[in-house]
Amino acid sequence: MKIGIIGTGNMGRILTEALIDGNAVSPSSMIITNRTLMKATDLKKAYPEITVGTTAAEVVEKADAIFVCVKPHDVYPLVQELNSVLNEDKCLISITSPISVKQLESIVTCSVARVIPSITNRALAGVSLVSFGEKCSSYWQHELTCLLKHFSTPIEIDSNITRVASDIVSCGPAFFSYLSQQFISAAVKKTEINYETATKLTGEMLIGLGELLKKEYYTLPTLQEKVCVKGGITGEGIKVLENELGDVFELLFNATHEKFEEDLRKTREQFGIK
Repeated sequence: MKIGIIGTGNMGRILTEALIDGNAVSPSSMIITNRTLMKATDLKKAYPEITVGTTAAEVVEKADAIFVCVKPHDVYPLVQELNSVLNEDKCLISITSPISVKQLESIVTCSVARVIPSITNRALAGVSLVSFGEKCSSYWQHELTCLLKHFSTPIEIDSNITRVASDIVSCGPAFFSYLSQQFISAAVKKTEINYETATKLTGEMLIGLGELLKKEYYTLPTLQEKVCVKGGITGEGIKVLENELGDVFELLFNATHEKFEEDLRKTREQFGIK
């Protein structure tokens, strides 16, 4: 199978690296391109056997499965431009949440899917969110699922939870990275620990936490119970979090959903369909 990547920005590059490093495909089986070709040629330096296409049309012509990794409002004009070379044997995969598989199916005849990756996929870990079009063939549903399993846990989702699922899987690493940085900064400000030591300790703690959950020694609630001894120091810290966090995460989801609705309005104008 030949894999095409159109757009090698942050997520396009991560997807390319994950596919190769996860042994999902060989570099020689990939053809990539980017509006600024230098970004694509930079990837070729790391994986010399990759083919760099000069145009998106060349990628589509030579690939079987094509991942479209461009900004949401660039998807419609790009796909319209490529429609003549998207034959029924190919599979078109968008990685952006505001574009639905239904919208893509309204303008192409090939199989369609949406795969929302996460930065955690670069470590061959985490989840990839998957939605298949109604006309996506069983062949492509199977092939894409197998492909994604090489570097992630693919989870098929309904369209009504696209935003919140993406908030957790795709945006979540940035949210918890921010919280961790605030945690480190407070430790440095309030105690004699230096930034480097606090960062090292926090990073190792997060890795260990992930391993505990991955190996299913504890769930999140039982882990908290084990550490939070009644009347102990951890309990005092939990009280502060309970009092101060309030509805901060509800406000976070409100903000992401408002922005999502704004993006949806623009894509609906382009596609003329929800």
